[in-house]
Amino acid sequence: MSIDTFKAKSTLLVGEKEYEIYRLDAVPGTEKLPYSLKVLAENLLRTEDGANVTADQIRSLANWDASAEPSHEIQFTPARVVMQDFTGVPCVVDLATMREAVTELGGNPDQINPLNPAEMVIDHSVQIDVFGTANALQRNMEIEYERNQERYQFLRWGQSAFQNFKVVPPGTGIVHQVNIEYLARVTMAQVNDGVLQAYPDTCVGTDSHTTMVNGLGVLGWGVGGIEAEAAMLGQPVSMLIPRVVGFKLSGQIPAGATATDVVLTITQMLREHGVVGKFVEFYGEGVGAVPLANRATIGNMSPEFGSTAAIFPIDDVTLDYLRLTGRDEEQIALVEAYAKEQGMWHDPSVEVEYSEYLELDLSTVVPSIAGPKRPQDRIVLSEAKSAFRDVLPTYVKEEIEMEIDSALEATFPASDPVAPGADDEHPAPVEEPGAGRPHRVTPVTLADGTLTELDHGAVAIASITSCTNTSNPSVMMAAAMLARNANRLGLRPKPWVKTSMAPGSQVVTDYYEAAGLWDDLNALGFNLVGYGCATCIGNSGPLPEEVSKVVNDADLAVVSVLSGNRNFEGRINPDVKMNYLASPPLVIAYALAGTMDFDFGTEPLGQDRDGNDVFLADIWPDADEVQATIDASVNREMFTSSYSDVFAGDERWRSLDTPEGSTFAWDGESTYVRKPPYFEGMTMELTPVEGIEGARVLAKLGDSVTTDHISPAGAIKWDSPAGLYLAGRGVERRDFNSYGSRRGNHEVMIRGTFANIRLRNQLLDGVEGGYTRNFLSGEQETIFDAAQAYREAGVPLVVLAGKEYGSGSSRDWAAKGTALLGVKAVIAESFERIHRSNLIGMGVLPLQFPAGENADSLGLAGTEVFTIAGIEELNEGRTPKTVKVRTEKDGSVTEFDAVVRIDTPGEADYFRNGGILQYVLRNLARSA
Repeated sequence: MSIDTFKAKSTLLVGEKEYEIYRLDAVPGTEKLPYSLKVLAENLLRTEDGANVTADQIRSLANWDASAEPSHEIQFTPARVVMQDFTGVPCVVDLATMREAVTELGGNPDQINPLNPAEMVIDHSVQIDVFGTANALQRNMEIEYERNQERYQFLRWGQSAFQNFKVVPPGTGIVHQVNIEYLARVTMAQVNDGVLQAYPDTCVGTDSHTTMVNGLGVLGWGVGGIEAEAAMLGQPVSMLIPRVVGFKLSGQIPAGATATDVVLTITQMLREHGVVGKFVEFYGEGVGAVPLANRATIGNMSPEFGSTAAIFPIDDVTLDYLRLTGRDEEQIALVEAYAKEQGMWHDPSVEVEYSEYLELDLSTVVPSIAGPKRPQDRIVLSEAKSAFRDVLPTYVKEEIEMEIDSALEATFPASDPVAPGADDEHPAPVEEPGAGRPHRVTPVTLADGTLTELDHGAVAIASITSCTNTSNPSVMMAAAMLARNANRLGLRPKPWVKTSMAPGSQVVTDYYEAAGLWDDLNALGFNLVGYGCATCIGNSGPLPEEVSKVVNDADLAVVSVLSGNRNFEGRINPDVKMNYLASPPLVIAYALAGTMDFDFGTEPLGQDRDGNDVFLADIWPDADEVQATIDASVNREMFTSSYSDVFAGDERWRSLDTPEGSTFAWDGESTYVRKPPYFEGMTMELTPVEGIEGARVLAKLGDSVTTDHISPAGAIKWDSPAGLYLAGRGVERRDFNSYGSRRGNHEVMIRGTFANIRLRNQLLDGVEGGYTRNFLSGEQETIFDAAQAYREAGVPLVVLAGKEYGSGSSRDWAAKGTALLGVKAVIAESFERIHRSNLIGMGVLPLQFPAGENADSLGLAGTEVFTIAGIEELNEGRTPKTVKVRTEKDGSVTEFDAVVRIDTPGEADYFRNGGILQYVLRNLARSA
């Protein structure tokens, strides 16, 4: 119960209902805060208890200095938690384990329940095994249930065993789209201590793209699963009051550009500006002209530009979207009344002070893609071909001869600027003399008998997938109408392209049917394959066997084009080296082109039935027609129907044999769900923090190593440590499934940590993948095998890294796996916010090289023996700013002071306890 130092408690009457609220105007200074900080201020007022949340924290927020660097810690208590099944299953596994552990510590297992609403959407398990057929959805769902029966039974048990925990079954949609279309309240109305309270909807989620809900005015962001578990159990999220970047939007998106092009432009701008750890808030007269779907698309990409959140304030656009998506009028009235009463309604005439400022005139946005391995690497579409040619040599082996495409040179000689068949609207390309690119043209016979050829740059996958774009009718309808136009002219994707359509919710299917566009999409192979993240998270499924064989035998650098938000190396498919993000209509366009080595402005996609060349401009849908089709096809009833019984599931879900009981009956033979070792031997007394002595380097890594490189993801290779583990337990190779589906089994996940096929460990020369040098034997081994050898020898481990270590998805297993491998510290040039926090949550010490220094500048090869001293000060209640790192090799010694990246007192408490879950568990046991 709040102690209400500022006498902020008041009432708000909306219709005939009275709500208790905590008024911001009770605290002078809050009126000038940006919208996002007003949400935090209300949160502190309502949860002030004099211990975790104090009056000083509230004063610090009210007196926020926009220009100052973050230094004031606050405790933020999110209203709810959202999860997807890959990251959510370990959460439920840990909660089930905590029920047993708290009993052993003298507590009551029934204490272990989410105290705040916790909602999971099963969206990460569908794989695109079947595509290009009318029954693809049905078959993929059947396979999904066959693969994941153990997991789904476990989750059904959790839904019945835990209070305040709900599961949205498979086949419904993507968590972030379900969040904005159904789960998000915008303003909460909850009974607390017998009183009906109204307060801002806030959330944390076990996926970094939780920020999609920022488009609705809901402050939320991605956290690791371990932080989410703590939030479910009532623990506040410790954070520093952030800097807030004001981003002014003006103008209108021009014809030919899409919301995807806007987000790629904003991503590039903000990544270049530097917004890691900051809030981004959109403001200005132009905000009111940004549709809610575009706002959500922008908010979704927050992790790609590195901010904690990227939020739009509440306004009429918000209310219109709530009404469209089926929220009841009482809730909509509450959202409006509360926002206006608290000064949270967007008023562009009110001056708000921000820490930093940026501006984008939307009319300057041009069609773009991003790739081949980072979402911030935007490429103007007209330069895509040349950009591909520039980067291709880095993806092919040196022995491949650089050849000039003689046919192209003969067709378009440099002396002839206008080639036959060109015209003013579609000028032919002019090749620079000697221009060329690596080629390895390889014949392939497809399953249907088609004889064709593949070369570097061939589009192996074209997938409309992920929450970023499938929530946005403007780009989804544009894609379908482009398909219609292409189909009318008889165009078809190239036969080697694996095409797929995986919408974020069933509503997309409804409005495609209403618009009569499904037949055109199906004609081009973009059949419905499932409702889930699919390709964007690596669930693209295998390439056709004959294509995969040619790609691997000839070592072809083929590409994927997807409408997603992530294109990191090794993420999409193990056969695909280069990945490009594009808008849904461009995904279809690249499927028609069949290659990344293509210029849409000058090269035809094919010929119509009369033999006339067809260019992209000829089939690109008119923006006014797209909007008119949306207006005629998307309605409120689609949303109310799709979500009318969203937690019930289909017959497959309802017929699952579900375990019963307050504690879970672990199956010792299960290869999906196993009891983790985090609490083994745990007592109520703290184990003193100790320095690290005699440590060896498990991996020496470069810049931009992402959680995709660290955390197990994608398919499990048969000859990997995880594959050998499963095979040793009688699992057939065809049933290995993905790492994501087996996140509830720590034995699989440990073996897949640092196992990404594109990982480059600098302890080895020219080797990619999850390998290292075992300094005990001097041999090259898998990282898992070497870590096991070090564990048996009692040798602690460290990891060395460069800039932006751990950027990417908020994956708890990137930290859990690191800890379970025996890594005691990670020393990096800089950390991504979520991963740094997760490392602390698992008892791994994050250290930063001195400013301007890195492993190479300090002369560290990674072959040295490391000693780290000074962290023991934590036992005395102090957090040292630096610790002394000493390395030794062959009598040569290097010493430096590493910065301790335990940034808040709360994080120090977690580290002293050995991790955040141990901290929570001890507190719950004490309160029993």
